[in-house]
Amino acid sequence: MANAFFSDLLATISERGRTLLRRGDASDTKQDADGLIELCEALLSGRGEASGTAMAREVLDHYQDLDAAGRRAFFAALVRDFGPDREKLAQTVEKWRTQPSDEDASDLHFASEPRRQELIRRLNRAPGGTGDLVAMRADLLGMMNGHTDLAALDRDVVHLLSSWFNRGFLVLRRIDWSTPANILEKIIRYEAVHEISDWDDLRRRIDPVDRRCYAFFHPALVDEPLIFVEVALTETIPGAIAPLLAVDREPVPIERARTAVFYSISNTQRGLGGISFGSFLIKQVVEELRRELPKLDTFVTLSPVPGFVPWLKQDKDLPLSDEDREVLKHLEEPKWFENAELTAQLRSVIEPLAAYYFLKARTPKGRLIDSVARFHLGNGARLERINWLGDLSPKGLRESAGVMVNYLYRLDDIEKNHETYANDGTVVASSAVKKLLKGERRLLDMRLS
Repeated sequence: MANAFFSDLLATISERGRTLLRRGDASDTKQDADGLIELCEALLSGRGEASGTAMAREVLDHYQDLDAAGRRAFFAALVRDFGPDREKLAQTVEKWRTQPSDEDASDLHFASEPRRQELIRRLNRAPGGTGDLVAMRADLLGMMNGHTDLAALDRDVVHLLSSWFNRGFLVLRRIDWSTPANILEKIIRYEAVHEISDWDDLRRRIDPVDRRCYAFFHPALVDEPLIFVEVALTETIPGAIAPLLAVDREPVPIERARTAVFYSISNTQRGLGGISFGSFLIKQVVEELRRELPKLDTFVTLSPVPGFVPWLKQDKDLPLSDEDREVLKHLEEPKWFENAELTAQLRSVIEPLAAYYFLKARTPKGRLIDSVARFHLGNGARLERINWLGDLSPKGLRESAGVMVNYLYRLDDIEKNHETYANDGTVVASSAVKKLLKGERRLLDMRLS
């Protein structure tokens, strides 16, 4: 009710401001990137609250009318023409050098702020402005694509979004069959790990007694889940996804559940990339589950390995013999996993390679290759188990040769594991995973002999 009232109030202010603008000269603004920049300059010139809110809405609406080239030109202009006031900054720096003080240091901070940050703040005041800015940042990420000319703008946007989407503003809500249909539809649409085929499939994931789903929401995006996690309550740690998603499976009686399995975590807003809510989500869901079900004692993921097959195909320096490389070629065959003899041969090669992939392989910058691994290990999990043929879906075979892994969240060890990984890049892994690496050493010896 409060959010709806506030939105209506903003819309009323904006509409009154539009009336004021229509009486002026703003209605003749050009519809290209140059015209949009003129509007931005006018927005920063310091109009009243009503007209400023309306003008912010005008800017965002005009942005939507631009084509891709126009949007890129707009972003480039924000980088080029909306930096700090250089004259004011130079004067403030000189004043600081002459006689440093805390007050001057504060002045230096504000003088160095790019004008585009204040512009973005004012755009955020428009009705629906927060969502439009998140979408605008998604466009910006698509246009950067490894280029650095727009990086300064992206830093400023991330700086502000990180404040506006601070964990303190986020609300955790459980998603169940009584959740409004417009939100449930978005859960189906945004599921990024294991596709939800229809409403019946969704109900099987959120309605049974041994299933849970939770999502983070932001007050400015009331019906937009930012990130959500699907949870299965089981008796033991699972090694494959198919039994968890089976249509005809038998629900686990809640009194027998001892393990909470996070089997799908989906970020829904590309424009919030790099602003991590995942660690907060997992920790808060663990707290919610422990309050509801105090007998739960194991919290673990069943995670994909999306970078594994691309790494197998691109890395020319794998610790493999020529014979093993020939075995790997069978991954290109359809239904290879139905051949028991071939499956056994592939397992003897792939499991040690998977251990090597997590424990030894790195990018040229020294980072773990797999994004899912970076996320969970960075949040303090332990690499618990590598599961052969854990995901036989077309996507699982294409991306990870069917391999899945369990990351274990042991609450007493999370902080220690995080520090170990963050400080020196060491992957905390179970003895079972480390034992698989011995197989990799054997293969390397064969290769060098």
